[in-house]
Amino acid sequence: MMQAPKLIAGNWKMNGLAADLAEVSLLVDSLSKAAVNCRVALCPPSTLIARMAETADGSIVEIGGQDCSAEAKGAFTGDTSAAMLADAGATLVIVGHSERRQGHGEDDATVAAKAEAASKAGLAPIVCVGETLQQRETGQAVEVVRRQVMQSLPLALSGQSFAVAYEPVWAIGTGLTPTLAQIEEVHRAVRRAMIERLGLGVAVVPILYGGSVKPDNAAEILAVPEVGGALVGGASLKAADFLAIIRAA
Repeated sequence: MMQAPKLIAGNWKMNGLAADLAEVSLLVDSLSKAAVNCRVALCPPSTLIARMAETADGSIVEIGGQDCSAEAKGAFTGDTSAAMLADAGATLVIVGHSERRQGHGEDDATVAAKAEAASKAGLAPIVCVGETLQQRETGQAVEVVRRQVMQSLPLALSGQSFAVAYEPVWAIGTGLTPTLAQIEEVHRAVRRAMIERLGLGVAVVPILYGGSVKPDNAAEILAVPEVGGALVGGASLKAADFLAIIRAA
């Protein structure tokens, strides 16, 4: 079966002001002069989506949101609907990031509802799953991630564009990474669970690795079987670092 292009997605988290769009311009200029074999996306704070989409217009860089509401519209002060993200220029959205699960109490059902809302609005959700350090140390990593996949992917995603991102919670922003064997084990488990949940049609859906991906470890991680890209945090804020990861794909 043909392998889909890898997806390298940058998650800016709660970072970025208008001045930081200069880094996006630099990235766009650099990509225009380079042969790139992967998809590239940036997910800035919602305040920058429209301006970043304008900056990236005409380039290969796709723009995404970092979260969306499960609701289409209504009296939900402070929330942003998937349709609003699309209206601002987004084509993707991250849902279920560990910082939302851990810090905002989002469970699998909430993540599934958000993923379905995103897909209905024409956005491709990047559905995040991953275990805590305690779960890893007690041998529960594969089962925890399998359960999250089964419960966080709505059946409505069958035949639609989406991605799954495996991000071990204990590796995010810590500089720690699992071994390559651990990454492969979990990615294979994710693929099996995706197929069990949604059928063989998801055999080419990319499974991204996220968790302290940097220029100096990107190539070896991206070469691991079933790793279909990367969800990059801090290293996506600087064009030079992000470009090095893109080139590693």
